[in-house]
Amino acid sequence: MNLDYPIWHPYTQMQTAGMPIKIVRGEKEFLYDEYENSYIDAISSWWVNLHGHAHPTIAKAIYEQAQQLEQVIFAGFTHQPAINLAELLLQRIPFHQKIFYSDNGSTAVEVAIKMALQYWKNKGEQRHKIICFTDSYHGDTFGSMSVSARGVFTQPYQELLFEVCFIDTPTNDNSTAVTAQLEAHLNSNTVAAFIFEPLVLGSAGMLMYSAETLNTLLEICRQKNVLTIADEVFTGFGRTGKFLATDYCSQKPDIICLSKGITGGFMPFAATTCTQEVYEQFLSPEKTKMLFHGHSYAGNPLGCAAAIASLQIFESEKTFEKIKQIIPLHQQFAQAMRAHPTVHSVRQHGTILALEVKNKLRTGYLNPLSDSLKKFALEQGVLLRPLGNVVYIVPPYCISAQSLQQVYGCITAFLDKQ
Repeated sequence: MNLDYPIWHPYTQMQTAGMPIKIVRGEKEFLYDEYENSYIDAISSWWVNLHGHAHPTIAKAIYEQAQQLEQVIFAGFTHQPAINLAELLLQRIPFHQKIFYSDNGSTAVEVAIKMALQYWKNKGEQRHKIICFTDSYHGDTFGSMSVSARGVFTQPYQELLFEVCFIDTPTNDNSTAVTAQLEAHLNSNTVAAFIFEPLVLGSAGMLMYSAETLNTLLEICRQKNVLTIADEVFTGFGRTGKFLATDYCSQKPDIICLSKGITGGFMPFAATTCTQEVYEQFLSPEKTKMLFHGHSYAGNPLGCAAAIASLQIFESEKTFEKIKQIIPLHQQFAQAMRAHPTVHSVRQHGTILALEVKNKLRTGYLNPLSDSLKKFALEQGVLLRPLGNVVYIVPPYCISAQSLQQVYGCITAFLDKQ
């Protein structure tokens, strides 16, 4: 990296990284650099882009909103875009009644954690323990790191994280054991909440588990009167084939965290939704019982306008029909890859497809296979960002069958060389 380059990039070892590619524009599933080279964005630019880059409907909505109101303090004030967005989201989440706005996935989780802990505090109960999966990832702020796996993402800060109760990540073989672990932790009355990534643990390598197992865990928490928090930051807005991953479950979470795709990939924005029961525990003549959380850009009108436009595109462009067209193509490629000699396992749910590659080196996020595949893919005009030796595809819903086949072919060509 050029020492004069002024930017410090995320999740990047700046000493060894090459100069980043300068992207100047995007259209549909394509990104274009300063030399007009095109790249198929097979990962939706860190899982945020839903309808394609520079979608004119969302761009127009932001432009029109910016001419009226770009920002207003959200304490003591409100505005119509925030109200309209809340109504649209709650139509999709009818078992929730209230929405708290913030600005990214980690803070949506922070809000949820604070809601859960203060909920019990306001009720006069001393509940401070939170249960989570051993392979979980919920963000990079300290609360969200605390409820995440103890591993490479959290190791430098491990001694500063608050203690949580871990249960095994569910698989096809251990659901009974995971259920027993959860029940054991719930034998005391000190557990405030169970937080989970529903059906797909993204940063852990797209680990997947069944809706039946999740439904059982939610039912146990309901019976034991423990709050449940669904981190739908990644899985929300159609990624698994339904609007929310928890839509596959009959049991519903008390709190839901939303971000990433909420604005179609245009603006930093987040929301934490909850039931009326959770909300009412913060209603009191005493100011000390209000939720002590806020962000300067909470409820930003531009973000609200983008999110409203994105939700409207789901209807106007029949986005779920596009999702249904991606799924069988993923399934066909997954089936072919199961027979590939370098592939250890294949996981697929909705528009999410992951291949775990056999490798003599250590598995996990730091596996060097990631760098070699990224470089190879870029040379083929494809943007991929493997999680170590786990190669995944999370495309924008507008992606063409031709582009998907190019992505599949790129991955196959790389694996054939291993």
